[in-house]
Amino acid sequence: MNGGDGGDVAAAPAGPPPPLDWKFSQVFGERTAGEEVQEVDIISAIEFDKSGDHLATGDRGGRVVLFERTDKKENGGNRKELEKTDYSISRHPEFRYKTEFQSHEPEFDYLKSLEIEEKINKIRWCQTANGALFLLSTNDKTIKFWKVQEKKIKKIADMSMEPSKATGNGSVASPSVTSTPKPQLANGGYTDKSYTSLSNELLFPPGGIPSLRLPVVVTSNETNLVARCRRVYAHAHDYHINSISSNSDGETFISADDLRINLWNLEISNQSFNIVDVKPANMEDLTEVITSAEFHPTHCHTLAYSSSKGSIRLIDLRQSALCDKHSKLFEEQEAPGSRSFFTEIIASISDIKFGRDGRYILSRDYMTLKLWDINMDSGPVSTFQVHEYLRPKLCDLYENDSIFDKFECCLSGDGQRVSTGSYSNLFRVFGCHSGSTEATTLEASKNPMRRQVQTPSRPARSLSSITRAVRRGGDSPGIDANGNSFDFTTKLLHLAWHPTENSIACAAANSLYMYYA
Repeated sequence: MNGGDGGDVAAAPAGPPPPLDWKFSQVFGERTAGEEVQEVDIISAIEFDKSGDHLATGDRGGRVVLFERTDKKENGGNRKELEKTDYSISRHPEFRYKTEFQSHEPEFDYLKSLEIEEKINKIRWCQTANGALFLLSTNDKTIKFWKVQEKKIKKIADMSMEPSKATGNGSVASPSVTSTPKPQLANGGYTDKSYTSLSNELLFPPGGIPSLRLPVVVTSNETNLVARCRRVYAHAHDYHINSISSNSDGETFISADDLRINLWNLEISNQSFNIVDVKPANMEDLTEVITSAEFHPTHCHTLAYSSSKGSIRLIDLRQSALCDKHSKLFEEQEAPGSRSFFTEIIASISDIKFGRDGRYILSRDYMTLKLWDINMDSGPVSTFQVHEYLRPKLCDLYENDSIFDKFECCLSGDGQRVSTGSYSNLFRVFGCHSGSTEATTLEASKNPMRRQVQTPSRPARSLSSITRAVRRGGDSPGIDANGNSFDFTTKLLHLAWHPTENSIACAAANSLYMYYA
C-alpha cells in the first residue's frame, strides 16, 4: 500500500532479461583428432533428474551412464566458515562420472522375424526413495525400471579363534578331541568300527591346535553402486516406442508408440491400460501417427501428445478410460498457397516438453520451435525459426533422409528461454520473454562461441561458426545461418536444460558437452 493521495503506483513493466553469456563447463568422452566414433558409443538420450543433481545418458549400445553433481558437495562445508566469507560462492554445476550399467541387449522377435536393437530411445527419472535412484529406460520394444543404490562392500577376512572359544562357533573344541593313538590295520583302516571317516578328519596333533583361523564375512565402510532391474515392461507395443513419461503421482507412467499410448503402474509389469489408440479400422485410412507424449509436470490426470501432422492434443484422464477424444487441440493453420510436397514432412513434431509450471508446451518440428499456452489453443504464442535457411535445400534433405531427423527441445527452469539442436553440432538458445530478441547459436565444442576455424584434422567439427543474435539464416545452398558451409552428418539431436540453473547438457556423437551461463 502507498500512503498519500497518489493511490497505487503501477509498476513499470519489466523488460526482457539480457542475453546469457554461455561458457564451456565440461566434456565427457571427447574425441581426439581423427578418432573414429563407434556406432554403439553414440549418445541417444539425455535427462536431468528433478533436483538437477544427477544426469543420465543412454547410448546406441544399450548402456545407461549416470553422472552426479560435485560442486554442491564441495561447497557444503562448515556454516561458520561460509559466514566468514565476504563474497557469495557462485559456481556453475560440475558433474562427475558416477556409474554405468547395461540396460538393454539386442534381441530377436522370432514371431515377426524382427531384430530389436539395444539402442536406448528415452530415459526418465522417477522419484527417489531411501537414498536410491530410480529411472526408466526403453528401447524400441521393452521398458525397464532400474534401481541404483550404494551398498556396503562385504569382504572375507581371517579371524583368529582361540580353542577355548571354538565351541561357540559350532566347531569342535580341542579338549573334546582325543589324542590317543588308534589301532590301525596294515591297509590304513581301523580295527574299531567306531572310528569313522568323520573322526578320521578330526585327528589333531598331540596337545591340540593352539588356535584356528576361520574366514569371516566383514562389512567394510567402502561402498559400491549396484544397479538392479526391478521391473521389465514388455510385449505391450506393436510399433516402436518413441516416448516414456513419469507421472507426478510417483506411481504411474506412460509409454507411446506410433499408434497407441499405454498407462502403466510402476509396480505391475504384466498389465497396462491402453488410453489412446489412433489406429484406424483400415490401415489404408491412416493419416497421422503419434510422435511424442508427456505427462503434465503437476497434474497427474493431464498429458499431451503430438502428431506427425503438427498438432498437439491435451487429454484428461478423468473424462474417460479411453481418451480418443482430446480436451484441447493445438495446431497452426498453414498459410494459403504455401502447401508443397514437403509440407507435412516438415510439420511433423519430433518432440514436446512441458514447462516446469505446466502452463506452456514447447514443440519442435523440422523448421521451427513453437511455444504454446495451454490456455490459448488459437495458435502458438511464439515461433522461433531454426532451419528456415534450409528451405531451398529440402529436396536434398529428402534425398539423404536428413529431413526425417528428430531433434529434441528443452525449456529453462524459469521458462524464459528455450533451446534445440541443429546440424554441424550446433544448438540454439532463444529468449521467449515478450520483446526478447535473444537468439544465440552455440557449437558443441570447448569454445562454443568461436568463429569458423579451419582444422583439417577434424573436418566434422570445423564447418560452423558461432555468432550471437541469429534468428533467420540465408538462402544459399549448403550454407548455415552465419554464411558457413553446413555439415548434415554431424547433428545435435539430444540436449537437456538443468531444472534450476542456466546449464545445458548436449550430445555430439559420443561426447557429452556441458555449458553454463
